Amino acid sequence: MRKKLLLIVAAALCIVSFAQPADARLTDTKTAGSRPTDIQPTSSRQAPKYGNRAEAIAAQIHDPSSKYVVVACHRGDWRNFPENSIPAIESVIRMGADIVEVDVHMTADSVLVLCHDSDVLRTTNFSSVFKGQKDKSAKISDLTLEEIKSLSLKRAHGIAIDTLRMPTLREALECTKDRICVNIDKGYDYYDAALAITEELGVTDQVLIKGKKSIETIAEHEAAYSHNMMYMPIVDIQKEKGKALLESYLSQGIVPLAYEVCWQSNDGDAFAEACEKIIRQGSKVWVNTIWASLCGGDGNDDDAAYQAADPGSVYQQYIDHGVSMIQTDRPAFLIDWLARNGHRDLR
Repeated sequence: MRKKLLLIVAAALCIVSFAQPADARLTDTKTAGSRPTDIQPTSSRQAPKYGNRAEAIAAQIHDPSSKYVVVACHRGDWRNFPENSIPAIESVIRMGADIVEVDVHMTADSVLVLCHDSDVLRTTNFSSVFKGQKDKSAKISDLTLEEIKSLSLKRAHGIAIDTLRMPTLREALECTKDRICVNIDKGYDYYDAALAITEELGVTDQVLIKGKKSIETIAEHEAAYSHNMMYMPIVDIQKEKGKALLESYLSQGIVPLAYEVCWQSNDGDAFAEACEKIIRQGSKVWVNTIWASLCGGDGNDDDAAYQAADPGSVYQQYIDHGVSMIQTDRPAFLIDWLARNGHRDLR
């Protein structure tokens, strides 16, 4: 009885949100085919359809029929600036990216900061600043915000930049507000704290969070709030837990905004079959081309596309399978290819 109630809650949340596309959540398959869409042609005489770019991007994410391919940038423009830094975020906004993926951890004094690692050794000059303190912990959870702000961020080649400090999640969202959507990675354990910030800043509808938790867990958690961030399940279709999670959504008739699909090998038809099921269900497919281990193995990632005479020899397979969200480590390169091939018409 409890499980049935939770599923009803999940469906109700999503039906309401698709009626208001900026706040879409899980929905029942019976309503998926009749979901209203915000994607309609506008004339030059009409007022702008969306209040800002982030709202326009969110509308594409909520529309399973949209052919616009959403580009997500992994840790911002880390090739030119320190990963997860404000300049890295600003750079991908200038490129025309749609989502910036950031990672969060919480400090000893309960402040969310942007960092992929659980410690600051790789990304800052911690070893120099605390050189004489051998017992000093570099874990973010053991450092105060003041201590973290005393550290300089490093570029990818390991050189510290005196003027750049690790941003807080609040600072990052103040930068992105209305300009680009945000994917908070490694974030579901901090959902409550993150949601408090997004609500205060008025960007909840512009923020996406993902995870591998069960439908029941997500529904029960989000039922505690009247307004939630976008949520997307992560399914590794060649691992038992991932296959089981995907099957639970399909069999129970719960349609998320999209699925992040991961797979290690293109041997067999696992990816093609998963895409077909997801799209038939009325959802969308997100793939990661950042590493070959997440998208079918060697020859299928951004670097393979970059080195190929024709990037389409790598990227076209995803378009053919109906993929409409791609996380990349080469945003400008991917955006250019997509635009030249008619996949970036943001209506």
